[in-house]
Amino acid sequence: MSKDRDTHTIAHTTSRDGTWIAWFTSGDGPPLLLIHGSAGDHSRWDTLRPHLEPHFTVHAMDRRGRGASGDGPEYAIEREHEDVAAVIDAIAEEHGQPVDVYAHSHGGYAAFGAPPLATRLRRLVLYEAWPMEDPSAITPPMEFVERMEALLAEGKDEQVVETLFRDAVGSTEEELEIVRSQPSWPGRVAAAHTLPRELRVHDEHRFDPRQAARITVPTLLLVGADAPDRFQPQPVLEALPDGHIAELAGQEHEADIVAPELVAEQLVAFLRDDT
Repeated sequence: MSKDRDTHTIAHTTSRDGTWIAWFTSGDGPPLLLIHGSAGDHSRWDTLRPHLEPHFTVHAMDRRGRGASGDGPEYAIEREHEDVAAVIDAIAEEHGQPVDVYAHSHGGYAAFGAPPLATRLRRLVLYEAWPMEDPSAITPPMEFVERMEALLAEGKDEQVVETLFRDAVGSTEEELEIVRSQPSWPGRVAAAHTLPRELRVHDEHRFDPRQAARITVPTLLLVGADAPDRFQPQPVLEALPDGHIAELAGQEHEADIVAPELVAEQLVAFLRDDT
């Protein structure tokens, strides 16, 4: 282990295919793993982390292809399932107890297939972060992905991330400015090259109730109450053996950035509930 410039402890493990996966640790309490979505790295959690650190030992991983983690020669969502499982089990070994997981957006795709592979998962929270029965509800057409790839080829990485938020996430200019003002923005731009491959995964991997049925731990689905009804939580909720749902009042897809105290309140209530 080592320390980064913000005094977070840095650790790593090796995933099944040999890829180095890193995470950053702070706080005090039972272990909680944070899994970021597209266009970011562990610094995406800088707004939410202070609200969690009094309650949990927070482990914020860098998903493959960004930050302090490595990458494989070819991308597949199954490798991300293995990454998450490897990190869960490594953290559980360190703490001597099971690990809770909170995943946002594409991070939920990475987490969704991990439970059967991870031996020490305790509870799972997904914020608008699961495969869809109809991926077109959230996945832009392939012409959009090809436009992003063209911008990347021209070296316009920042424009790629702005395009994602405006045209795929549906962020207003005010919301985009909030995201752009965060310390995590440089990490988002650095991860721009991973966006097209992840958007293609959304289109290729549809919701499978058999996969949800293998998530046997208590699982909370978070949705923004003001977001368009596009994330289709009901099929997932019905397929989960122990599923729960909560709406975030007045929020859309980025509440853990614009209203971190609200998301932290939901996490503490669900993850610290031992009933």
